[in-house]
Amino acid sequence: MELPVFDMSAIEIATNNFSDENKLGQGGFGPVYKGHLEDGQEIAVKRLSRNSGQGLDEFMNEVRLISKLQHRNLVRLLGCCIHGEERLLIYEYMPNKSLDSFIFDKAGRCQLSWQKRFDIILGIARGLVYLHQDSRLKIIHRDLKVSNVLLDKELNPKISDFGMARIVVGDEMEENTEKVVGTYGYMSPEYAMHGIFSVKSDVFSFGVIVLEVLTGKKNKVFDLNESHMSLVVHAWRLWSENKSLELVDDALKYGYPEQEVLRCMQVGLLCVQEESEDRPTMASVVLMLGSEAMTLPQPKRPGLYLKEGSEVADLSTSDHVDYTRNDITLTMIHGR
Repeated sequence: MELPVFDMSAIEIATNNFSDENKLGQGGFGPVYKGHLEDGQEIAVKRLSRNSGQGLDEFMNEVRLISKLQHRNLVRLLGCCIHGEERLLIYEYMPNKSLDSFIFDKAGRCQLSWQKRFDIILGIARGLVYLHQDSRLKIIHRDLKVSNVLLDKELNPKISDFGMARIVVGDEMEENTEKVVGTYGYMSPEYAMHGIFSVKSDVFSFGVIVLEVLTGKKNKVFDLNESHMSLVVHAWRLWSENKSLELVDDALKYGYPEQEVLRCMQVGLLCVQEESEDRPTMASVVLMLGSEAMTLPQPKRPGLYLKEGSEVADLSTSDHVDYTRNDITLTMIHGR
């Protein structure tokens, strides 16, 4: 193991014996606590729930993967602790918590200027480029969402939670799984319906995040003139009608460069295309975001999911879905 191992007693002291006052939140893995080491360093401690079978697999996966990764836009794993039945992961502490606590909060959104939102989008993109092609391992995150993007004291984004990540072996472009677990609204059609995942699955998730950051809205169903649409579908419809600026977060008022915002909207829509081959790579996304001179392709209708009887349905209209198709079981959970 290439990872420092912390002493259990040091973590108990740092977190005041995992006191409720130090508890930051609760995830699928287990509770997360804030702590202070003896040298004054602030840490975040993920504590594996003892009755979590899946959590143990995710613990080992995270230790195996993230210990080999280092990038300014990935959260840094400082070490782990294995003591009896206790399994702990120790991370650098992110004082501004996660991106969703800003963009889905009225007061939080007002703290995010256009430039800061653009920097967050670009930082997430650069982190994904590193995972997909620049690190020692080619990695698909598989659970990218706003609550898994943490923010440091300068609001720089850090991708976190690698418990569901997979290493891509050799030159394989796609992989398949019979167990599909993910958060609704962020999963690509081919992954949700057929268990097929690739780097383009992460691209789809990134596209959803871009649209959420631009609008301050969740990618879930909402009423609009008695029509039920998700954010992704609504964004595409407004784009096709040349009305995209109507969707921009009111918190920005008019303090933003219209062409740059429209370019980001276009990139987000290109990332959520139904066919994976129509989505850009993350390296291309970084180029698109950084070059005003580059001509971008026009987005097609975004990815939808087929239900029984070939009815087209937007997956994000349901909070929780269990779905089985060709022996693939799909469990989708409502994201934070």
